[in-house]
Amino acid sequence: MSSSVLSTTAPFRAAARQKYFPLAIRAYSGVAASRLHPSHSKQVTPVAYAYVSKRSISSTQQNRTEEYFPSPETPGVKEVQAWAHPVYTVEQMRNVAVAHRDARNWSDKVALGTMRVFRWGMDFVTGYKHPRPEAKHPERFNLTPKQWMNRFIFLESVAGVPGMVGGMLRHLHSLRRMKRDNGWIETLLEEAFNERMHLLTFLKMAEPGWLMRLMVLGAQGVFFNGFFLSYLISPRICHRFVGYLEEEAVITYSRVIKDMENGQLPEWDNLEAPDIAVRYWKMPEGNRKMKDLILYIRADEAKHREVNHTLGNLDQKGDPNPYMTEYKDPTKDHPTEGIENLRATGWERDEIFFKPQEQK
Repeated sequence: MSSSVLSTTAPFRAAARQKYFPLAIRAYSGVAASRLHPSHSKQVTPVAYAYVSKRSISSTQQNRTEEYFPSPETPGVKEVQAWAHPVYTVEQMRNVAVAHRDARNWSDKVALGTMRVFRWGMDFVTGYKHPRPEAKHPERFNLTPKQWMNRFIFLESVAGVPGMVGGMLRHLHSLRRMKRDNGWIETLLEEAFNERMHLLTFLKMAEPGWLMRLMVLGAQGVFFNGFFLSYLISPRICHRFVGYLEEEAVITYSRVIKDMENGQLPEWDNLEAPDIAVRYWKMPEGNRKMKDLILYIRADEAKHREVNHTLGNLDQKGDPNPYMTEYKDPTKDHPTEGIENLRATGWERDEIFFKPQEQK
């Protein structure tokens, strides 16, 4: 078969300090070799493993770091600031748990059924399957680090679509009605930004090949248009759908963490999180390994799970966004931007907008 179709090399970039990012590590028949970026004058010892691939799904043949992360060229500009992220504690992230909200009406059932079809397609493309509780997982579904990275990149490239579509449509609706949106736009756009930061972080660690790029292009085109039309018809079902989708994301990342704790992914034991992740999540010293990175990302997905289930419980036209609201009684528990008051299945409307007791 032509070498232009299938690649026999697979670079896996070092997720270490910034000066190591230009390195690409390749494996040829099990022998590792490193390619030095032209800007470096000396050979640098690689700090990550190399993987051999016979498919084009997961890696390119060139190191294209500068294409994904171009340096600012405007005179006087040092760095472009990212959207600020809430600070999570280690205890809060470890307390994140797998959870499921039962379908309570026909719209929930529509959202859940659609999500299951969507997840089946994702699993089929990435060769993944959720293990059943207390059951031995088939060997063919035990993913390697390279396969996990394929799944991460594919999922996160699609996960940033719902928040952007919802925020865009609500923005346009607000302009047409000439009325404010009561805070929904900000939260939805921030969710889309957060999912994109997940993708950019993984792109610092592995480069997608032409087949993966093609799948992302097709999936994004179909999903964007489908979600766009669905949000016009029923925003409530769309938020419930995303809530169920984020439940699956929490399961996926929880399984990765379990695999790492069980020693099934030794290549990631000492892998450092990229600088882009350290800055965005404000990762403290001593908590900047690959496992710590997955904990942060899982916590984000758990927050998206809560946010979308909560938004799905509200009046889509009249209620303000509870995550952008200042409450009259600060002593009561309310939704927050962080995960200190995390509700896995979302906040019910009467838990948020309750009537204060009359003073005697």
